[in-house]
Amino acid sequence: MESELEWFRDLSAGDRSWVGLIVQAGIKGFVDWYSHSGEPVPAGSGLAAAVFGAAPRALAGVITLQETVDLVKLSIEVVESNIDDIVDPADAADTHAAVLRYAREVAFATAEVYARAAEVRGAWDARLEALVVDSVLRGEADEAVMSRASALGWSDRGEVCVVLGQAPTRRTETDVFEEIRRVARGAGMDALCATQGERLVVLLGGVSDSGKAASGLAELFGTGPVVVGPVVDGLELAHRSGRAALAAHRAAAGWPDAPRPVRSSELLPERVLAGDGHARRHLVDEVYLPLSRARETLVETLTTYLATGSSLEATGRALYVHPNTVRYRLRQVADLTGFSPSEPRDAFALHIALVLGRQSGRHDSL
Repeated sequence: MESELEWFRDLSAGDRSWVGLIVQAGIKGFVDWYSHSGEPVPAGSGLAAAVFGAAPRALAGVITLQETVDLVKLSIEVVESNIDDIVDPADAADTHAAVLRYAREVAFATAEVYARAAEVRGAWDARLEALVVDSVLRGEADEAVMSRASALGWSDRGEVCVVLGQAPTRRTETDVFEEIRRVARGAGMDALCATQGERLVVLLGGVSDSGKAASGLAELFGTGPVVVGPVVDGLELAHRSGRAALAAHRAAAGWPDAPRPVRSSELLPERVLAGDGHARRHLVDEVYLPLSRARETLVETLTTYLATGSSLEATGRALYVHPNTVRYRLRQVADLTGFSPSEPRDAFALHIALVLGRQSGRHDSL
């Protein structure tokens, strides 16, 4: 084995010893079976236990399936090359045929061992991944969680966002997770997945545009809205993205025509109406106060514009200014807040921001 198998030379002394025991067990198993003529060829779990049972399960993580196949082939070649020297010539042909039959079953048993190991490893990885996602969403991304994420293939590429929606019902969890990871890798992103009740939660890393990142995954979710939280800097802050995405998902029923996926920031009005305090503070701090502190006329113009049914002319008449002046002020509103008063959805958010700002009692000027 040392001369023919390069990987064998790289093993530790302990692992080489285990490999030797496996080969000996395989040869002994053949001799025991062949000496009891008429018995069926051992197969399946029984043969796997007889050949590989002495070795620790962890050895499957040291030696790959291909390397084990090479080991089996080499063992068969050595046995066959010596058959003619150790058995009666009259029995040689039958012995060669028996070796081939036994070797075929060993090959199937080898595949079964590695398939079972992969299944166990996959189940463990899935539990670990669910634990990591849950810890991140609860804001507990400490060094231990980061280490576990790294073990799952997370490369910590920087900016992160959370995507969530209904879990699909007609595909297995493993199948969906693998497809999500494949799509994410194709876009140069990392992905960690978990199901929480009926929700499918995906953490994406290496994100530059949250909407674009989520659009490639939307079809992998079940029916209903798919929400993407804001981009944050690293897993340590991913709970903020998850919190916004979860609040938006709960409130998404209030906007039946929402795009899929939809950013959590696009559902700020619905989130406020559903009792989301973070959304309420955002509209006051990031929309109302910048307007009230910029120019006294902006809040007045916006209020009048919304009250007159979004009419430039009616607003101008009410304020005794030219419609172009109204248009200019509304453009300033859009520049300051990111919400355009001429867009119905944005106007809805601005209207709620004005109400919340007045209710807050915050000062209009610095």
